[in-house]
Amino acid sequence: MADRLMLLDTASLYFRAFYGVPDSIKRSDGTPVNAIRGLLDMIARLTTEFEATHLIACWDDDWRPGWRVDLLPSYKAQRVAETAPNGSDIEEVPDGLTAQIPLIREVLDLAGIAIVGAPDHEADDVIGTYASRADHAVDVVTGDRDLFQLVDDAHDVRVIYTARGMKNLELVTDEVIVSKYRVLPSQYVDYATLRGDASDGLPGVAGVGEKTAATLLGEYGSLENVRDAATDADSALSASVRSKLTAASDYLDVAPMVVRVARDLDLPTPADAGARLSPVTGDKRAQLESLSKEWNLGGSVTRLLAALDTYA
Repeated sequence: MADRLMLLDTASLYFRAFYGVPDSIKRSDGTPVNAIRGLLDMIARLTTEFEATHLIACWDDDWRPGWRVDLLPSYKAQRVAETAPNGSDIEEVPDGLTAQIPLIREVLDLAGIAIVGAPDHEADDVIGTYASRADHAVDVVTGDRDLFQLVDDAHDVRVIYTARGMKNLELVTDEVIVSKYRVLPSQYVDYATLRGDASDGLPGVAGVGEKTAATLLGEYGSLENVRDAATDADSALSASVRSKLTAASDYLDVAPMVVRVARDLDLPTPADAGARLSPVTGDKRAQLESLSKEWNLGGSVTRLLAALDTYA
């Protein structure tokens, strides 16, 4: 089997699992375990179906990094539940999910699945760094369109897009992005900047939607060139679009840096992180099987162990 690194946008997946599996499934103390169960089933299926040889659960060490907020204060502002005494923003997360996150980390650790985060950065940035440095095929698993910027057929980087659920996974390649959005993956940051994304607090350029954003990038190639055309009296850009771009000038100065994922973080290599998949054996297997009974994880642990056993 050729090496293939799978990078999980872990929070995206456990949120999806939480809302996709009934929260009536609980362990004996009443703590829901639906997100854990769902995530383990996802991992078992994904690694098997897409023939991953290496796996990293990429983690949000900082879900709303201060440096991104400094650039664009509206970034994810609608998701802030409260501000902690130390000044950090606490994300609005259902109580039933908050209680499961430490348990998720414990189960992944016992299963030998690498977990990697980076200070002051999101999982997206960890994914961007690993995807950019890999010397073999990469699959990024996410429900976040922003990671489409990493798709690169030439370097065998694709996205397994989960937004429509695990029964309707979409394998995103260069061709898919061009067909759906009429831009290249390398233009996706500029496209997302122009279009905006309410779920991330990105206002976009007022009056510029997906169609106009794609048309502008198709004609001028990049946001920088579009902005140059807006200040060039001899360009063919319409007065209406010039006005919209000018009005959004301050936003356009900073938004690309917010949307663009980092590709140069100081991270352990996949080998050093323990990314190669292998069977769970010895004490860790016994602990995991014991926790499965204690936490009412049902067949999810059994299915994960079976999937990992194939890597013997």
